[in-house]
Amino acid sequence: MERVALTTVQGTMLATLYARALDSRAPYSILGDHIADEVVRRVEHDWSKTGTGAPWDAVTLALRGRELDRWTTGFLHAHPGEVTVLHLACGLDTRVHRLAPPPSVRWVDVDYPDVIDLRRRLLPEPGGDYRMVGSSVTDEGWLEEVPGDRPVVVVAEGLTMYLHEEEVRRLIQRICGHFPSGELLFDCFSKRLVRMARKMSWLGLGFVSRAVLESWHWGVDDPRELEGWCDGLEFADELYVVDVPDLDRLPAVARIGMRVGARLPGGRDSGRLLRFRF
Repeated sequence: MERVALTTVQGTMLATLYARALDSRAPYSILGDHIADEVVRRVEHDWSKTGTGAPWDAVTLALRGRELDRWTTGFLHAHPGEVTVLHLACGLDTRVHRLAPPPSVRWVDVDYPDVIDLRRRLLPEPGGDYRMVGSSVTDEGWLEEVPGDRPVVVVAEGLTMYLHEEEVRRLIQRICGHFPSGELLFDCFSKRLVRMARKMSWLGLGFVSRAVLESWHWGVDDPRELEGWCDGLEFADELYVVDVPDLDRLPAVARIGMRVGARLPGGRDSGRLLRFRF
């Protein structure tokens, strides 16, 4: 058994790991992430404290992850030659194992050094041109460890809301300046939701603790505003969380809650996936 000790915000990766494990145990799994289940069984942790026991937690997280997987796969199919996948704030996500990219793909997982150490201990080596970088994504130097000689698809799930706007802007500018072309894929919240979460953090939000809610800083209302951050950056696509396919897999109470929430002011825009090209 492995012991895990992480900060509160980093610890959210245990909640998402557990959610993917629960999804893998379902009769009709969305991600089929059996590696996540194997890791959960090896880690000495009180998983009930993650707050992901509700059936809809596993489903909603799996559906969001599946759509980012699909966008990533779409990029790889559209660029069958040598490309780079840059997976930011990877945590214990097994995306590289789920997608099993061909040898022509250079895959780079980036997260804090202690998270990368944990990945080495818990996750199997995926093979191929795979590497890990231990650093905060906001540090200036880590990108120099990644060759910028290929088109890139950047995947950032559960990251942007924890950064300040200037940190996101600088990160995107550095990526666009480092690679010749590519796509940026990430999930985000609306500014309204971020403000409300910080004001009402004492309530908690499912598996999201008060400390995590107070760590949310950045939200997006108009994705096209980001186009002005870099020359050539172009808003390409969006998918609202309430429109993710297969929401009928949610329990009835969760489906009804999402439909009601989507009709409230700002409810529909509160969470979405965004795709940009450069």
